[in-house]
Amino acid sequence: MTEPRLKQVQCLDSLGLHRMAYWEWGDPANRRVVVCVHGLSRQGRDFDALARELCGTYRVVCPDVVGRGQSDWLQDPAGYAIPAYVADMVTLLARLDVDAVDWVGTSMGGLIGLGLAALPGSPLRRLVLNDVGPAIQFAALQRIGGYLGQPAHWATLEEAADALWAISKSFGPHTREQWLAMTRPQLKPDGAGFKPHYDPAIAVPFRMVTPELAAAGEAMLWQAYDRLQLPTLLLRGADSDLLSHDTAQAMTQRGPRARLVEFAGVGHAPTLQQDDQLQVVRDFLLAA
Repeated sequence: MTEPRLKQVQCLDSLGLHRMAYWEWGDPANRRVVVCVHGLSRQGRDFDALARELCGTYRVVCPDVVGRGQSDWLQDPAGYAIPAYVADMVTLLARLDVDAVDWVGTSMGGLIGLGLAALPGSPLRRLVLNDVGPAIQFAALQRIGGYLGQPAHWATLEEAADALWAISKSFGPHTREQWLAMTRPQLKPDGAGFKPHYDPAIAVPFRMVTPELAAAGEAMLWQAYDRLQLPTLLLRGADSDLLSHDTAQAMTQRGPRARLVEFAGVGHAPTLQQDDQLQVVRDFLLAA
């Protein structure tokens, strides 16, 4: 079975340098590149299924956003924010040494892609936004904040998988094999068992978001979205509590006029593990 290469790149933060790890699939000399970026408490191996679908055509690059997976943890939690993540991705794209990339971003990864795509001279060619948009339902942020950064320890992989499934049922149906495969990279060894793979401090700036700050951020994100001129695919779990149907419809009418595909029986967010989800993304990227 095809497996990725683990690489790293040094990025600048307010207190010095940190190492961002990334997983690379396919021919390392291939100049056709897609970057896949995960959600808030996830990591780059979430895209294994998609990477295996695409690595015959693309070099597939799946970073562990700083504070997650194999990447360093920051000394200053204030750096766990979208603008800083965008800056890290600019450094990564320079390392990849290509003129243009396609982008698949789930939730937080979509917001990073949106920020990068809106920059003048952006190298993004095609954009997939997975269950995220400029307007984010505050109740969903509160739900995520209820578990983000909480201490946890599990004795076995199976125990961890059950605990993570309890807070992830909105991802939609998965086989046990699929869920165990998605759980393994979410864990770090901790004594005789396991703990979450991410820095608990990623929750610090997240919990500082108020309805007022969220509203101000929404206005800025709509301005960024309206500047986009690249082909954009918007995926939505039909039962999503983070991306409303009204917001998704508005995204089809303004800015890049995204093409919207909704998946029944799924909330926030489609994991891009199922065949129908993989086909929609593959067809969009390969249509160019």
